[in-house]
Amino acid sequence: MRVVLQRVLESVVLAIEEVDRREVGRIGAGILALVGFTAGDDEGAVGWMASKIADLRLFPGEGGAMDRSLRETGGGLLLVSQFTLYADTRRGRRPDFTAAAPYAEAKRLFERFREACEAELPGRVASGLFGARMEVALVNDGPVTLVLDR
Repeated sequence: MRVVLQRVLESVVLAIEEVDRREVGRIGAGILALVGFTAGDDEGAVGWMASKIADLRLFPGEGGAMDRSLRETGGGLLLVSQFTLYADTRRGRRPDFTAAAPYAEAKRLFERFREACEAELPGRVASGLFGARMEVALVNDGPVTLVLDR
């Protein structure tokens, strides 16, 4: 499981269907999480990652250091599925996505991950649509961007 976290002042995700653009998720200050799955990922990885994201200290406290977590700040979490996080670009010019989990398995894990995040941060989780073409807009805060692997 791989997640790219970006601390944001706000973020929104739109689902794109032919000529229609529809907002499906929005948060104010918090974290945008781009989420990818690979073979071998399981419920344990999902639960660990949800807890890690909720408690990771990425927000400034009184002294300005990053010593407050998403759980402590009350910020939002926007989840966006992104199989391209497992692209292999070592050879040729076209990325190879065979390391990404198969669609059905990734969809099941993404739903479980969303549920685990909601359990950690009740009422503060939004998400894009799994497998849809999406546009993601964000105002990066810091910028602070981290890659988490499990």
